Amino acid sequence: MAGKVKDGEGRKVVATNRNARFRYTVEDTFEAGLQLAGSEVKSLRGGNANLADAYAFPRRDELFLVNCRIGPYDPAAQLGHDPLRPRKLLLHRQELDRLLAKVTERGYALVPLQLYFKGGYAKVELGLCRGKTHEDRREDIKERETRREMDRAVKGGRR
Repeated sequence: MAGKVKDGEGRKVVATNRNARFRYTVEDTFEAGLQLAGSEVKSLRGGNANLADAYAFPRRDELFLVNCRIGPYDPAAQLGHDPLRPRKLLLHRQELDRLLAKVTERGYALVPLQLYFKGGYAKVELGLCRGKTHEDRREDIKERETRREMDRAVKGGRR
């Protein structure tokens, strides 16, 4: 069970996009299902996924997850899947319409934050994001450093 961690909500996390919260300001999150082939599910259960450069892209009235790499499942051999193929995201129509309206606005992007199993189904947590500027990133780094210094001071004072 390589790569899987069970969090407090009963989700078995397969992959996390750690760089997303550094590059983007996440304004809202959504949970979407994934339309997968059998060999993709087997590969995900083995923890073979990468969300590094992935994003959700609207095509007609549907959303697709693009650049999400799900590695090949070795026992499937020739009958396997393309690791980088676009995968359809499954959402309720109301959520989908709301997301499509936001994404067509300038500056918004749909970025996958986590890929996990919930109740036996593969799910992806999407973040409705705006890109951060260089100054915003610097502010985040300063906040993180001051928080670390405060924690060190508190731990040092207890001894």
